[in-house]
Amino acid sequence: MKLNTSLFTISASLFLAIAAHGQPTRYNITDLGTLGGKDSYATQITNSGIVSGHASSADGAWRAALWQKGSITDVGKFGLGGRNSIAWDVNEVGRAVGEAETSIIDPDGEDFCGFKALGLPSTGQTCSAFVWQNGVMTPLPTLGGRNAAANRGNNLGDAVGMAENYTRDPACPAPQKFQFKPVLWSNGKIQELQTFPGDPSGIAFGINDNGQVVGASGSCTDFNLNTQTSLLSKHALLWQNGATVNLGNLGGTGQFGGNAAVAINNQGQVVGNSDLPGDKTNHAFLWQKGVMTDLGTLLGDFISAPLAINDRGTVVGISIDSDFNLRAFVWQNGVMTDLNTLVAANPAKLKLQLAEAINSRGEIVGFALNSAGETHAYLATPQLAIVITGPGAGSSTNTFQTAESSIGLSAAQSSTLNPGPLTYSWTLSPGYSSAAILSGNTATPIIQFTFRGTYQFTLKVTDSTGASATTTVTVQYV
Repeated sequence: MKLNTSLFTISASLFLAIAAHGQPTRYNITDLGTLGGKDSYATQITNSGIVSGHASSADGAWRAALWQKGSITDVGKFGLGGRNSIAWDVNEVGRAVGEAETSIIDPDGEDFCGFKALGLPSTGQTCSAFVWQNGVMTPLPTLGGRNAAANRGNNLGDAVGMAENYTRDPACPAPQKFQFKPVLWSNGKIQELQTFPGDPSGIAFGINDNGQVVGASGSCTDFNLNTQTSLLSKHALLWQNGATVNLGNLGGTGQFGGNAAVAINNQGQVVGNSDLPGDKTNHAFLWQKGVMTDLGTLLGDFISAPLAINDRGTVVGISIDSDFNLRAFVWQNGVMTDLNTLVAANPAKLKLQLAEAINSRGEIVGFALNSAGETHAYLATPQLAIVITGPGAGSSTNTFQTAESSIGLSAAQSSTLNPGPLTYSWTLSPGYSSAAILSGNTATPIIQFTFRGTYQFTLKVTDSTGASATTTVTVQYV
């Protein structure tokens, strides 16, 4: 029997291959659970799959948490003496940063991290930025004031956030009394970052592995339960090479939802949010090479905000309608899509409200509502896609003809996603020709046809991480 020397190719890869062939990515949704309470929130995911966030304990307090390989670690259990904490970020070596209550009562009665405003059990302690690694939580320095919070870190061990000084700001509504500045922590030392001229306060929201920092500056305002800051952000900023760069806006002054840069990838692409002219709505934007692009909203919504961008330029965030219903979105190749419409498997039947972070493998984390109305952290894992190419096979069909007596199965897979061998398994469908043989091995198989006719089989491809995809292929051997 002759073996085909110009074999068909069945290409298996993750979301990039799907986008390249015009097919939407599909996701499997996992409920990450809590620490014994009702709620949990995921805030970051590394390329290796470590997830940071916070979860409620049985007493209702928020505890900083890390999820890895299906288990949850209570990072806040042995924190800085207070009850509440949040791990906003984690890097590839498991180094988490965030904010935590201390054991010290704030004599000025501030609620810097907003734990009391959020309705959590709190007795008015100061709030400290922290770094956590190998079971030890360490406070980070302030600018002389009592409070600070770390928002993001990078793989070099740096962290960014905000810290108080001892300058009173009479414009601050109670209980906030002092200015807070955007800061960078490196090697345990704190560096103040410059705000836009005339802005008394500011926050650094993101940092990449090149040391570029993004954030915002503006004036002090009431604590916002949605953004969890006390900043009226007027200017979206980039700090690089010792300079403070104003990224501009989409026409608004920041009086509605604010103008802020919230994340930056290692390619220097920045995402943020900006008011539109008239300050009656606020949209997500993408800034790159000096150009700001309005990403719009999901159909029918009027507000959007991005939370993260990965190194491939995929953006995730939240879109909100006029009744303040929340929908998680993913934006890629110029199109914003409701993540809920891309779900393939969702055993817990979660309604995805916000997409907080995305890694280079396309895995997304955020929070969602379950059937009981509780907020739970989730992980959205892209399904592998199988695309048929080769003589007689179109890129969008799994049905084709061949005059060859065999087809070979090989893989075109990105080395930066899930490198390693792919394995194949298959089953022939009943009612079709069944005289076919799978030869070779599971990594480089060849399907040989015994008689001319129509064959249908279900093919399963599994990558090195255990992720798999199945597709039904129909081949007419003529």
